[in-house]
Amino acid sequence: MSAEQLSIRMLDSGATGFSARLESALSRDSLVTTEVAGTVASIISDVRDRGDAALVEYSNRFDRRSATSMLDLTVSREQLQAALQSTGEADAQALRHAATRIRSYHEKQKQTSWRYEEADGSVYGQKVTPLASAGVYVPGGKANYPSSMLMLAIPAQVAGVGEIIATVPTDYRLGDPAHNLVFAAAALAGVDRVFTIGGAQAVAALAYGTESVPRVDKITGPGNIYVTEAKRQVFGDVGIDMLAGPSELTVICDGRTDPDWIAMDLFSQAEHDEQAQSILISPDPGFIVAVQDSIRRLLPDMERRDIIRASLQDRGIIIQTRDLQEAAEISNRIAPEHLELSVADPDSLLEHIENAGAIFLGSHTAEALGDYCAGPSHVLPTSGTARFFSALGVYDFQKRSSVINCSPAGAARIAGTAATLARRESLQAHALSAEYRMNRND
Repeated sequence: MSAEQLSIRMLDSGATGFSARLESALSRDSLVTTEVAGTVASIISDVRDRGDAALVEYSNRFDRRSATSMLDLTVSREQLQAALQSTGEADAQALRHAATRIRSYHEKQKQTSWRYEEADGSVYGQKVTPLASAGVYVPGGKANYPSSMLMLAIPAQVAGVGEIIATVPTDYRLGDPAHNLVFAAAALAGVDRVFTIGGAQAVAALAYGTESVPRVDKITGPGNIYVTEAKRQVFGDVGIDMLAGPSELTVICDGRTDPDWIAMDLFSQAEHDEQAQSILISPDPGFIVAVQDSIRRLLPDMERRDIIRASLQDRGIIIQTRDLQEAAEISNRIAPEHLELSVADPDSLLEHIENAGAIFLGSHTAEALGDYCAGPSHVLPTSGTARFFSALGVYDFQKRSSVINCSPAGAARIAGTAATLARRESLQAHALSAEYRMNRND
């Protein structure tokens, strides 16, 4: 199919049956099949039973490695530093600039412990503690993502995580720029150890530990369908950040932005993979036509044009609305991973946005800036889960414990309430435990 033949699904918010067509176009049904779930369960069980031997076998089979032991799949701190030192000046400067911005943003997210004291001397509060360990899964199948290493590991480092373990299915080759940057990024982000493993086997190793890979408290980071299903299956034995799906971008535009800019923004998501979803919402029919013209003209020059074309053809949507208010309402139904408000007054429209992983205000704020160096983590909820999930941040690597310290007078003051409610729930021991404190002052 040529660029001229590319057809992106068009929807009109005023047309009969719009809601049903929108839901069909979003098609958020899980891609997980019984076969995928079974394969993942088998891999997890095998890694739990055979540990390192299973990891070596799966890495050789799925990632075309030739490892003989986990030593061939382990990257030390010294090797990470060597990767950073051997990185070219321009690349190293870009990594450092991005790392500085990401760290600065996340420093502002740190939560602190707090307390307050009541008149009777009782003290209540919250204790914030960093996780002892965290695993960051960095994708590496179709490409290398040093940006993801920074976006995952730096919030963990800022949070004060004791040990950061990264997995990335990318071979360590010192001096090879195509493989070097992700390890250089790990050095900048304070990663303690990297294992060049991926897939469901990496998730299993982080969740349950092997002879070489330590068990962690939480696993973060996006991956393919097998990685996502593995995170789903190990959740409960280990914490996870979210269940991430293919990347998404929704753009709301009032028609005043250069249509080439908007077309390229849509391309920037579509080029991730064929399942990525790019959506344009606008009340201006003339502008929609202009963006379609830009897409046809610009697509042939894209290096990943076949992926972009497939993504836009199968998953792309253009929606014409009555006005910007309706555009915001539709966006809230979509709950996109990324949302660009490319309008003259983005702050006013922002007031109407309820569901989005990250929101980019104004025509100059390309989503691509957020992917690399704006500051916030680009690990975001997808597939409509922005209705209840948030962007990954420092808070994902911290625990909050309630603190309760009742003075004798304070215990006596609230014990009656506790006892009454306990008896209504038929929990006698609870009631007596509270009442024992009612008349004691020692």
